[in-house]
Amino acid sequence: MASAMNDTLRTVLSGRMLVASLMGFSSGLPLLLTGSVLQAWMKKEGVDLGTIGLFALVGLPYTLKFLWAPLTDRYAPPLLGRRRGWLLAVQVALMAAIAGLSLMQPAQHPGLLALAALLVTFFSASQDIVIDAYRREALADRELGLGASLYVNGYRVGMLLASGGGLILADFLPFPVVYRLMAGFMLAGILTTVFAPEPEVAEGTPTSLREAVIRPFVDYFSRQHAVLVLLFILLYKVGDTMASHMSTPFYLDIGFSMTEIGAVVKLFGFWATIGGSVLGGILILRTGIYRALWGFGILQALSTAGFALLAWTGYSLPLLAGVIAFENLSAGMGTAAFVAFMASLTNRRFTATQYALLSSLMGIPRVIVAAPTGYLAEWMGWLGFFSFCALVAVPGLLLLTRFRDWLET
Repeated sequence: MASAMNDTLRTVLSGRMLVASLMGFSSGLPLLLTGSVLQAWMKKEGVDLGTIGLFALVGLPYTLKFLWAPLTDRYAPPLLGRRRGWLLAVQVALMAAIAGLSLMQPAQHPGLLALAALLVTFFSASQDIVIDAYRREALADRELGLGASLYVNGYRVGMLLASGGGLILADFLPFPVVYRLMAGFMLAGILTTVFAPEPEVAEGTPTSLREAVIRPFVDYFSRQHAVLVLLFILLYKVGDTMASHMSTPFYLDIGFSMTEIGAVVKLFGFWATIGGSVLGGILILRTGIYRALWGFGILQALSTAGFALLAWTGYSLPLLAGVIAFENLSAGMGTAAFVAFMASLTNRRFTATQYALLSSLMGIPRVIVAAPTGYLAEWMGWLGFFSFCALVAVPGLLLLTRFRDWLET
């Protein structure tokens, strides 16, 4: 028992996990610089709401990144190797793009601003492609869950620094200065790339661009349950996603103030998610991905049912804190297992392409399935809506039983 605990502790404190955390930070930092922070800058500059809304389209590279991912599997830059070489080039370009965004004038030239923001999201999505591939290739299979959890935590810290920190700084500094500071924080990712070890290249990697485009898909769809696995990726977190999408209108509707929502939901919930990710990663290391997906999936459904309990009881700050703690803890655990599961599906010969495809698919519920949730809530009422979201978890868990044989090997 003591030996197992020591092995776990050594893995948690290893350089590989530090790299996963720092790469997560580098990946999360740019996301909201073209989202909430940019929206605040445009609003302050007097840009109309219609134009601000259209800027959501600059996020398209995050959903289309699988289109150019094969390039990173096929070609290796001349310096630092296939993964770190690409990563360094993309991170330097991303740093320059964020700094370039600071030179824009939102009110006078919204078109140029959109182009600059699109460059940021393109290089940010490209960074995600290579970081996901690096993590899969640098970690052993049993370490994928813990690596995913620490990556997710670093990602959330990067997002918090960019969004919360960026908006706070904008009360004291001009937005262009804030963006230059955020560009400077990308040095953390660049230094991590320079000093991190390069993963070994698997035998049988693509030798032509045609192979890099076609073989990842042929390899994946030649597997048993290939289509069912894609369906599982769509379903596993769909209930959790639907509930989260309507959570803020729900809190306001039952009487919570903006201050209460900000203090309990955003700040308290953030730390609960961080704790859940770490705990989830350690449990995956000890129990394996299959059991973790089952256990964390059940916890996710129960935590969603907690919203139904809150809808039934009405305004209660202690109950809100309890529901948020449970929901964010279970969501952090579930995300760690889910990300590890997707990484385990990829073939090391073309990690970047396969992972980019799966992670793009993972984002579909957030965009499409969440869209009609407002109408569902109006039709069912809050109690019925959150009860429905909890039950939606069942099909995904039933599908999981089909994968037990190969997930437990």
